[in-house]
Amino acid sequence: MTAAAADKEPNQNPVRPPSGGADFVVVANRLPVDRDTSGDTPQWTTSPGGLVTALAPVMRENSGAWIGWAGVPDEEIAPFDVDGMHLVPVTLSAQEIINYYEGFSNATLWPLYHDVIVPPEFHRAWWESYVHVNRRFAQAVALEAAAGATVWIHDYQLQLVPALVRALRPDVSIGFFNHIPFPSVELFAQLPWRAQILTGLLGADLIGFQRPADAANFRRAARALLSVTSRGNRISVPADSEAGTEAHVAEARAFPISVDTSALDAQAREPEIIARAAEIREELGDPELLLLGVDRMDYTKGIRHRLKAFGELLADGLLDPEKVTLVQIATPSRERIDQYQQIRSDVELSVGRINGEFSEVGIQPIHYFHHSYPREEMTALYRAADVLLVTALRDGMNLVAKEYVACRPQEDGALVLSEFAGAADQLTQAVLVNPHNIDGLKAEIVRAVAMDPREQRRRMRSMRRRLFREDVQAWSQSFLSELEALDADKDRTSAITADSVPARAIPVSAPAEVDLTPLVQADRLLVALDFDGVIAPLQDDPSTSAPLPESAAAVEALAALPDTVTGYISGRNVSVLKQLSTAPGRAVFVGSHGVEVDFSGLDLTGAENGTTDPAVDDSDPFRYSAAPTEVEQQRLEALDLAFERILDATPAEGHGELRLERKPLGRTFHTRGCSPNRVEFYTEELHRLAAEIEGLRMIVGHAMIEFGVRMDTKGNGLDNMIDRVEATAALYIGDDTTDEDAFIHLHARQSAGLTGLSIKVGPGDTAAEVRLDSPEAVAEVLARLAAERAAHHGLE
Repeated sequence: MTAAAADKEPNQNPVRPPSGGADFVVVANRLPVDRDTSGDTPQWTTSPGGLVTALAPVMRENSGAWIGWAGVPDEEIAPFDVDGMHLVPVTLSAQEIINYYEGFSNATLWPLYHDVIVPPEFHRAWWESYVHVNRRFAQAVALEAAAGATVWIHDYQLQLVPALVRALRPDVSIGFFNHIPFPSVELFAQLPWRAQILTGLLGADLIGFQRPADAANFRRAARALLSVTSRGNRISVPADSEAGTEAHVAEARAFPISVDTSALDAQAREPEIIARAAEIREELGDPELLLLGVDRMDYTKGIRHRLKAFGELLADGLLDPEKVTLVQIATPSRERIDQYQQIRSDVELSVGRINGEFSEVGIQPIHYFHHSYPREEMTALYRAADVLLVTALRDGMNLVAKEYVACRPQEDGALVLSEFAGAADQLTQAVLVNPHNIDGLKAEIVRAVAMDPREQRRRMRSMRRRLFREDVQAWSQSFLSELEALDADKDRTSAITADSVPARAIPVSAPAEVDLTPLVQADRLLVALDFDGVIAPLQDDPSTSAPLPESAAAVEALAALPDTVTGYISGRNVSVLKQLSTAPGRAVFVGSHGVEVDFSGLDLTGAENGTTDPAVDDSDPFRYSAAPTEVEQQRLEALDLAFERILDATPAEGHGELRLERKPLGRTFHTRGCSPNRVEFYTEELHRLAAEIEGLRMIVGHAMIEFGVRMDTKGNGLDNMIDRVEATAALYIGDDTTDEDAFIHLHARQSAGLTGLSIKVGPGDTAAEVRLDSPEAVAEVLARLAAERAAHHGLE
């Protein structure tokens, strides 16, 4: 059952609500305000936080609305405005707070998404509440969003909302950002409602994650548990008649969140903050070295591991309690949940034990505070601390680490950072640790404490430079720009997907049965062919491929006919394709899955003649440059290094070895001829590689996996070829999963009036109209087409 259909309420109105007036809608579990009841009249004040900082300006500029719970149970609150933001409260009952928020969100999803550090609980009553609350949020969005609005939904409490909104308001552009990790498919599969959660998230046009590995985990889960297909970052989402949604493409990729670096840096430079930092050290007894830990009281933060390491360092004599002080701030969190009560008890027992063992009059090794502090005090603490300890066992990002770096304008101090926090991907100059390895953690803390000031400055300068480039404003702009680009492309995409033939099993046709009459009679015909497996039988060694003589002769005959153009669309390089295909001189080519083109065979002149010049402008959708940019070249070099690493790690058992084919804008890894266990190993390694290197397009085909650094496809290549040839009819024949995109694009062109025929060679579900069983059958069809078209032109 889909998320949209789950647990339907009686007499639910299927009519889509009218649109409101907000062009930009933010949806989060909480509104960005706190209620101040200290005065005679309750007041709402803006909550501090990176999300508010990043999105408030966008809301003010775009007639925005923020939908969320106001933090007060069982109270109906009318929409109101604060600090230039229009806020729309969603009412939650006290029981829903227990079931939906404390239950399903934080006792089911939170531990499951954090590597099952504690066991998740699965209760149907919690799930039912989660569905009801998500539906209520979606209905609020449908009422508030203007026609064509941008809707940005946030975090794990609202994972059903994207699909529910799509069913209610298909006109809006939908983004979702997951602020916490996304688990491996093996862990996620434990969730009884896993399909509904995945379906809910796939309602979005763009799904953002903190780390590339999280995005890869999501794509793997969608493929494994919903049997959808993906190419690179994009997932093809089928139509859902029950939910009332059409087919679309969802993109899932990493957008690591950040902090307001400039504001924190400016605040840390204020004289009042500098003075307060000095006061803090004085109040703590002027320690020679001040260590700091800042966390929510949560079992994922590794506070117990940190305290254990610190206590052992004191016991080992590697840290002197007369010289070193640890300040541990653990803000209250979810205190009605059993595991949170347990972690607080454990932390306070550890603090008490360590202080009891190592304290003397005037000396206290750990100062522990179980409450929150205002922003100014936190900035002063960051400024006062010599070393920040971040020892999370699993964390989506951990903005505390980034805040500390932003608050070090003198470029001093050291950051000890867990490699299991998302921040470790950006703050690579931190002292990275595995908090589970207590001996290793102790050694790295000592290393940070003793670090030479020049080394501290070098590392801190590097981290600060990156944070200024990748601040929270850049994060929101990056996400929203990508969502806008996808929205701009939606008309083209929906035309391709909504009208496309779904992949299905079709019978094999005999060559003589294929109806070629519309192609024979076409005014201007394009015959576009894949190479391997279509006119050339598949070979274990791709370099030995050659077209069947019968196919080569048929293609030559077609190319000689009036108003008939032959073309090749392949994953191979254009240069290799031209050499292997023995194509006629008037043929046109699209290589590297749409990235490279060569139309020099057309009878054109001047600037129209040929498009392989690397100076060609990439902004022209019909001209592609084969020259990689600097960033693309770095990704290609990373793929080359990965190939060598994978070869070195190849298991001894089995036969056949991974082969690498280098292309101007991609790398193809061939597994043809490898034993099953080696194919499995290589496939797993290459999927892992896709998660490690951002910005790759991954294409899985017959015994190959290709990584491209540009997002073109064979479908784009076919569109390009049709337009450049000015064809009124087109035939496309392909055999691989990579050809399905071309079949779909051709079907869209047929819906728009082009005469066309798509043919699949070999087994497998397909969007093509006709299936042939072999390259030999293709040769027969091409020969028939050449003969009948020649007769049509009176050239027998």
